[in-house]
Amino acid sequence: MSDDLLRIGEHTFRSRLFTGTGKYPSLDVMRQALAASGSEVVTVAVRRVNLDERGEGSVFDVMAQAGCTVLPNTAGCYTAKDAVRTARLAREMLGTNLVKLEVIGDERTLFPDVAATLESAKLLVEDGFTVLPYVTDDPVACKRLEDLGCAAVMPLAAPIGSGLGVRNPYNLEIIVAHANVPVIVDAGVGTASDAAFAMELGVDALLMNTAIASAADPVAMARAMKLAVEAGRLASRAGRIPRKLYATASSPLEGVIGSQQ
Repeated sequence: MSDDLLRIGEHTFRSRLFTGTGKYPSLDVMRQALAASGSEVVTVAVRRVNLDERGEGSVFDVMAQAGCTVLPNTAGCYTAKDAVRTARLAREMLGTNLVKLEVIGDERTLFPDVAATLESAKLLVEDGFTVLPYVTDDPVACKRLEDLGCAAVMPLAAPIGSGLGVRNPYNLEIIVAHANVPVIVDAGVGTASDAAFAMELGVDALLMNTAIASAADPVAMARAMKLAVEAGRLASRAGRIPRKLYATASSPLEGVIGSQQ
């Protein structure tokens, strides 16, 4: 799959598994999990880390050692104004135009505020950001974000941290069918079979944190997710056989010994 590259704006990646930095039991476990995942993009919540702490033993040091691209996110923002301010702070402190845009609309479900996401996405695109918005699995909302100039769309598969897997595969298939930018499933994946299934639907990449960091063995789960993403991508490109109600013999019956000619 060396020729199967993921392109987001001006960036190109081989891995289609994006990971997060929260919830790991230790920085050492996070370091091992990043290596096992093969991830090239790691997201970090700008409002939940000290951007000045980048020395040895910091989250940023671990990402730098892994050679990962940092994807700042606006997690914890509940208004378009806060999200835009946070993105601009990240650009100033980290020197990147990449931003994973999150504007939360409900504190219990952590579902995004679609109207505020559209508003802030427009402002950030106009300001030169490469915007990757977290959004509901709504084909209309995803298309509008694409039309605004977002470099990718990131529909949820299920609520953040729920581990429920893909709850509405049909919406994801519609989003994929109409998108002209990468579709990255963000939130809801719980285990490797969820990851493979999402990739088989035709999405371009997955972003996950809790499923890896909160697993009993995060390093083993990171490896499992890497393989699942690769397998799902290969299966999607290969093209599955049609589903049928009745059996179809794997071997032809013509010429079978003892059969009537």
